[in-house]
Amino acid sequence: MTKSRRSLTFLAGFLKNPREVGSVVPSSRTLVRRIMRLGDAGAARVIVELGPGTGVITKQVLAAAADDIKVLGIEINPLYLRTLARDINDARLTIYRGPAIEISEALASIDESSADLVVSGIPFSTIPKLEAEKTLERVRDALAPGGRFVAYQFRSEVRRLADPVFGRGETHQGFWNIPPMRIYVWSKR
Repeated sequence: MTKSRRSLTFLAGFLKNPREVGSVVPSSRTLVRRIMRLGDAGAARVIVELGPGTGVITKQVLAAAADDIKVLGIEINPLYLRTLARDINDARLTIYRGPAIEISEALASIDESSADLVVSGIPFSTIPKLEAEKTLERVRDALAPGGRFVAYQFRSEVRRLADPVFGRGETHQGFWNIPPMRIYVWSKR
């Protein structure tokens, strides 16, 4: 899929379900590289991506990953599900159709009980608070000891919700993306 077509597909997904999509444009390559570095993706054996959208991050993770990695995308948007199925053909990737709160069930579907890295671009600022809190608790429970949760967001709501669950996280600010995003990182003790 061309970059302009991917951007249009992403925009269409946002317009159809703005509460489920965190941005009107896909993530930049620079942002994705920063997310992967902060999440220590190179050392991960199992990576979960909450809301892979059109697969911008997914493709870069797969391109840089070892042959034995498992990448699990959890997506609810039917348009993005079709795009992912059409555009990414890699045996290391499994797409789970469902909400992020079902992370444990999604991991079980690939015969795993934990993840080394969970990456999320889902908009925690638009998810109902109770659902967001439960999702973050399930992410914490699904992380292996020393695992990392990396969220890239426009707003800081995820930090307010995740710090009580994970402990104080790191915040990285910069202009790696247009519009600019913050990257939040928590490690499971």
